[in-house]
Amino acid sequence: MIIEKFTGTPFQQNTRVVVCEETKKAICIDPGEKSKQIVNFINDNDYELQAITLTHAHLDHVGGTLYLHEKFPEAEILLHKDDEELYYNLPLQPISMGMPPAQLEALGMKYENPPKLTRNWKHREVYKVGNLKFKVLHCPGHTKGHVVLAEETHKKVFVGDCLFEGSIGRTDLPGGSHEQLLESINENLLTLGDDFTVYSGHGNETTIGKEKQTNPFLTGAYQIGRGRFV
Repeated sequence: MIIEKFTGTPFQQNTRVVVCEETKKAICIDPGEKSKQIVNFINDNDYELQAITLTHAHLDHVGGTLYLHEKFPEAEILLHKDDEELYYNLPLQPISMGMPPAQLEALGMKYENPPKLTRNWKHREVYKVGNLKFKVLHCPGHTKGHVVLAEETHKKVFVGDCLFEGSIGRTDLPGGSHEQLLESINENLLTLGDDFTVYSGHGNETTIGKEKQTNPFLTGAYQIGRGRFV
C-alpha cells in the first residue's frame, strides 16, 4: 500500500491518495481543494484513479472534487446518503459558517456546484481497490453521514474528522452530536486493533492504542459541560 499525503486549504486538511502497489489502482480520499500536485502525482506514476472517496461533505474535504472529476472523469464519486444535502449545498457552506459572500473568492472558498455522486456508501460494505479491501463504517457524530475506511490487512484506518491525535471531531456544526460521535468511535474505531494506524483529516497520524491510552475524550479525563478536564 502506498499512501501519499497532501495538506492544503485554510484548514490544513489532509487529502490522501492511496494506491495498491500491485495493480496501480488508486483512490483519493477527501480532495479538499484544487490541486495540480495530486493530479501530477497520479499521472506521473501511471496510477489509475478508481474513485474519489469522501468521508464526509464538509467544504474542506470535498472542495476539490469537481477539479479532480474533470481531470479523471471515469473515477466514481462516493459519499454516504446522509451527507448528500450538505454535499450538494457546497457553494453555500462558507456562508452558513458566517463568511461574508464578498470575501469568498479571496478566501479561496468560492465553490461551484460539485459533480453528481456515483453512488452512496453502505455501512460495512467492503470496497476493493486492486488487492486492497476497505471496510466502510458509518460513524455519525461529526456529520450525519460520516464514514471511515478501514483496511484490515494493512492495519490502516482513514477516519476523516472523527478522531484526531489527542482529540475528536467538532460537533457544534449542523448535524453534529457529541454523544453520537463518541458512540461511533467506541463501536467502530476502538474495536479495531491497537496497532491500527489512524490517518486523520487534520494533524498527525496516530494509533488506536495510543488514543485509547492518552486521548482525554476517550479516557474520561474530559467531560463536556464540566470545563476542559475533570
